[in-house]
Amino acid sequence: MKRNIIIVQLLFLLLTGCYKGEVKYVDFADLSMAENTTFRVTAQKTTNLQDLCNDPEWLNLFGVIDTTSTPQANVDGIRPAQRATSTSVAGVMQELLDFSKASAAVELSGVYKSVDINNDPIFLSGKVILPAKGPIKRYILVSHYTIASNQEAPSNIFSLEGLLVKLGYALIIPDYIGYGVTADKVHPYLVMEITARNVLDMYYAVVPFLEKAGCSPEHDDIYLMGYSQGGATTMAVQHEIEHHDQPIKIRRVFAGGGPYDIKYTYDQFVETNWTSYPCAVPIMMQGMVVGNKLDLDMSTMMASNIYENLDEWVNSKFYTADQINALIGTKVTSDLLTPVGMDRTSKEVSELYKAMTENSILTYSWTPTAPVFMFHSMDDDVVPFENAMRAKSKWKNANIQYSFGHYGNHQLGCVRFIYTVQTLLKNDEAEENGNFNF
Repeated sequence: MKRNIIIVQLLFLLLTGCYKGEVKYVDFADLSMAENTTFRVTAQKTTNLQDLCNDPEWLNLFGVIDTTSTPQANVDGIRPAQRATSTSVAGVMQELLDFSKASAAVELSGVYKSVDINNDPIFLSGKVILPAKGPIKRYILVSHYTIASNQEAPSNIFSLEGLLVKLGYALIIPDYIGYGVTADKVHPYLVMEITARNVLDMYYAVVPFLEKAGCSPEHDDIYLMGYSQGGATTMAVQHEIEHHDQPIKIRRVFAGGGPYDIKYTYDQFVETNWTSYPCAVPIMMQGMVVGNKLDLDMSTMMASNIYENLDEWVNSKFYTADQINALIGTKVTSDLLTPVGMDRTSKEVSELYKAMTENSILTYSWTPTAPVFMFHSMDDDVVPFENAMRAKSKWKNANIQYSFGHYGNHQLGCVRFIYTVQTLLKNDEAEENGNFNF
């Protein structure tokens, strides 16, 4: 009886904490221990975005300068989504940060139930980012981009997408298998079906938790969002919702810089014998072998120095992608792969290609139904722009708005993408309120 009273009191605090003008430091963690809780909070803090935007350590995660590219007009005459005055990550970041200052967010890291690659029960982790005060407009379900170290997992940092909380949205950002509480496991990189399932399971866990806390959004439709690995994953999430009639209303999907055709992307590493992101080669190969449970010996395809250091460099989750790239010390693909791995007709690579094809969203017998905004820089040096063109050809009858232009390299494209989503969300809101200006 006493326990029930405590829970009722907590619920009251949560209700007042979400909707009063003053920021309330509510102990969600106590509520998370209640029976039948679907999302258990393991850490909570309130973050002042002004302080975050002035944090050099956090900014350093996104602050690489690229002044080699100036935005140009989009193909097909579509207007560029960003200001043409910004020519660096720092420049676009500043525009994004300027908007996000003078507000605060509640960060809730926690765990939820899902399944692993064998369909066995597993606890996964992720983060929910909420406005510190005021109502929630909608959920944004975010599939994050490629990371390598566990310190970059959404549950451990404030993700860049979290700045969108300023607009009144709550962001749900899963870690994926291999990060957060499952950092001891191999990440099934670009294995779409299981990753989409893990992403949706977090959504299904968080929604009733926040409902119990009195923090339900004003609208029952949601946004999906993702860049790079997250761009392909968010399209897989959309497929999972629409193809399997999941009870989720999608308002709009934002997909940027995604490897929608994994085989083609990997094939380019081999054909050009070069990659600007060398760690992606072993990570992609391992993801397919482990995630698809292939009976392949990676040592026959992976260069000996890469294979022998795979557990230390990649699977330890100690190193960031930039650090792994420095340890690898080359961008020449034939230095990363053996002659067998470079031979696209070899039995081993043929098996690998089958898995890559199976996990390429463009091979699905499906056409997106909900509106999609697809963004890709024609100067992308990591995920070839051809991915976006193939998506446009495949889904020519879908409701997709394309933004293709000279937006800089892959990293710069990421920041521009998030800035663009911010702009589109504000436009959507203005249109919904009847004061949209074309």
